[in-house]
Amino acid sequence: MTTLENRPHTALLVVDVQNGVVEGTHRRDVVVANIGGLVERARRERVPVVWVQHSDERLARGSDDWRIVPELAPDDAEPLVEKHYSDSFEDTTLETVLSGLGAGRLVVAGAQTDECVRSTIHGAFVRGYDVTLVSDAHTTEDQTEWGAPPPDQVIAHTNLYWTYQTAPGRTAGTVEAKDVDFGGTS
Repeated sequence: MTTLENRPHTALLVVDVQNGVVEGTHRRDVVVANIGGLVERARRERVPVVWVQHSDERLARGSDDWRIVPELAPDDAEPLVEKHYSDSFEDTTLETVLSGLGAGRLVVAGAQTDECVRSTIHGAFVRGYDVTLVSDAHTTEDQTEWGAPPPDQVIAHTNLYWTYQTAPGRTAGTVEAKDVDFGGTS
């Protein structure tokens, strides 16, 4: 259904599951475990796993905070896209990587819900991708001190509105990790 031509495949996109990003986030261990299960299943089903890794003044490249969490281990053959903005497509190689994989459908997991995950799913959708957000495989930190709702509400709201996201020629939606169907992508 994607509007991108010659892109019949699906890719699992893992956004910013880095030590300094997920430390102290809502249900961190459950979310990381769910992402780990998705990565294992994608690999078994020969679905490409694409990793996104953020760096900026707070997440200095090469620092411990910048590293992918120890529970997840990107395979050397899996693409890793470095980014500096919330939207994983902005000024990165992500579009080139996905084009090379023939991927027009993305299954997205990662952190943080209300910043990089949200920017990336919207960025993908407006670029013509079908986008499925894994409802129990994204998380965020508590930012109530600055007027944000509690993390569980931020996550629930994002899942709610993404379930009903629509646009011509594209699909969007949410699904729990246990119900992800990479379907016919290898």
